[in-house]
Amino acid sequence: MSEKAPFIKDLSLPAVAAPMFLISGPKLVVECCKNGIVGTFPALNQRTTEGFEQWLVEIKHDLDQFEKETGKKAAPFGVNLIVHHTNPRLEADLAMCVKHKVPLIITSLGAVSTVVDAIHSYGGLVFHDVIMRRHAIKAAAAGVDGLILVAAGAGGHAGTINPMSLVADIKSFFDKTILLSGCISNGRDIASAMQMGADLAYLGTRFINTTESRADEGYRNMIIESSASDIVYTAAVSGVSANFLGKSLEAMGITKEMWSLKAKVDFGSELDAAKAEAKAWKTIWSAGQGVTSISDVLPTAELVSRMKKEFREAIEQQYKLLDLY
Repeated sequence: MSEKAPFIKDLSLPAVAAPMFLISGPKLVVECCKNGIVGTFPALNQRTTEGFEQWLVEIKHDLDQFEKETGKKAAPFGVNLIVHHTNPRLEADLAMCVKHKVPLIITSLGAVSTVVDAIHSYGGLVFHDVIMRRHAIKAAAAGVDGLILVAAGAGGHAGTINPMSLVADIKSFFDKTILLSGCISNGRDIASAMQMGADLAYLGTRFINTTESRADEGYRNMIIESSASDIVYTAAVSGVSANFLGKSLEAMGITKEMWSLKAKVDFGSELDAAKAEAKAWKTIWSAGQGVTSISDVLPTAELVSRMKKEFREAIEQQYKLLDLY
C-alpha cells in the first residue's frame, strides 16, 4: 500500500525549501514553516554540533511561539545530514536530531538503515537525495520514507536525467513520497511537478533570493542577471559534478578550459577537506537552471503567497482544457 508523508495534507503548498549549504538558516526555515511549506537546513551550516543544537532550539521555540500566538499549525522543518565517512560529525549531529525529535531528516551521500532506524525511533521521517535508479533502489532498501529526485538542471549536485523520465522510472518501483527537484522556481513549476507524478516540489535556487536567506547581495544579483545558459555543470569545484553560476567560476579563476576537469581544484593545502569545501562554495556560487525565472528578491511570506496564486491559476487553466475535449 502506498505510504505518503502524512504532513503533506496540512501544507499550504506542496513544496519543500531545500537545505542549501551556507545559505539556509533558522530565519529562512522558520518563515517557510510559518507560511505552510517545509523549511530545511544542512546541519553543517553550523560549525559545531553545539551550534547546530542551538539552531534546533531556536527553530522549535520560534515555531512554538507562532502556533501559540496565531492558533495556526506550522509546517514541519527538516535537517540535512551528510551520511558519508568524510563527515566526522554525523554521529553527534544525528544524536541531536533524535534528542530534539526533528520531524524530517534529509540524507545525502549515503542511505544507511541505522540512520533511518534512529529517526524512525521517535516517529521522524527520512527523505533521501537520488539522481538515478540505482541510488533510489539502495535508499528504498534502507527503508527511507521518501526520495528526492534531483533531475537535470537542479542547483548543487544535480543529476543529468530529464525529470519526466526520472519520476516515471522511480515510481515504477517506489510508492512512498516522491519529491522532484530541478528548475522549479514558481507556482506553475510546482503544478507541473505534481502533474508529472511528484508528491512534493523541492525548491532551492528560488529561496536563495529571499530576504531571509544567508546569501550576500552579490550572489542574489548574479542570480537575477543570469539565465539557464549561464549555468555550468562541472566537477572542478568539489570533485563531484554540480551546477554553478558561470560568472562566479570565472571570478575565482576557474576558466572554461577547467570546467571539464574531473577532480576538484586545489584551493590550498593548508586547508583540510571540509574547510576547503566551505571556502569554495562561499565564493563560487551554486544555482540551478531555474534562474531564468528569477528576477527579484522577496520576503519568504510574499514569495510563498505568490507561488500559491500561480499554482492555483495553473491548475485552473489546465482544468478548463477538459471542456475542450
